[in-house]
Amino acid sequence: MNESLTVFLQSLDLLLIITGYIIFIRAVISWLPIPKDNQLIRLLYQVTEPILAPIRNLIEKTSFGNNLMVDLSPLVVLLIIYLIDADCIILIV
Repeated sequence: MNESLTVFLQSLDLLLIITGYIIFIRAVISWLPIPKDNQLIRLLYQVTEPILAPIRNLIEKTSFGNNLMVDLSPLVVLLIIYLIDADCIILIV
């Protein structure tokens, strides 16, 4: 395999892993009584909201998602990241 493609796929893999951790941290923090005016929390929300908002909007448009009281967008995004990451690992090997 081309070395530059391998480096690209490894970089993509690292980016997906970091993004997954950040989204997981946001999901956990959303359940904790932490004020949203904290600078670190605001940064976390600013980084993850562009990723989660489109998925949240798609979920809300469905009849199932319209009545949900829990935000499932982090779960869906983590699943997508896992599927993309698994494909990257297969291509690297």
